[in-house]
Amino acid sequence: MLTMIIVYAIIMILLYIVPIWLVFSKAGKPGVAAIVPIWNIIVMLEVAKKPIWWILLIMFVPIANLIMLIMTFNGISKNFGKSEGFTVGMILLPFIFWPILGYGSAKYNPPADPAPAA
Repeated sequence: MLTMIIVYAIIMILLYIVPIWLVFSKAGKPGVAAIVPIWNIIVMLEVAKKPIWWILLIMFVPIANLIMLIMTFNGISKNFGKSEGFTVGMILLPFIFWPILGYGSAKYNPPADPAPAA
């Protein structure tokens, strides 16, 4: 039984934690945020270039949290040069698409912040 738990933990680490850690690192954010609850959502919002106040919607508003997470995943995939199809993959098959993003050659290239109005 203990062996099965250890094997399961190793699989989860390789399929979820390490790829998200690598995605955060590629984006110039601390990778350790991948294992800290709430902070990982904040860092995902920063990587996706979404407003930080969305964390309130993600954590406390049913249905809206799903929409905001989909938009966040889309922002992350867009900032790594991927398409909407990749976003669908990140949602439906995260154990395949997050490792592709983390271990792959995708570079973080967010859109430039607009210049402030004069």
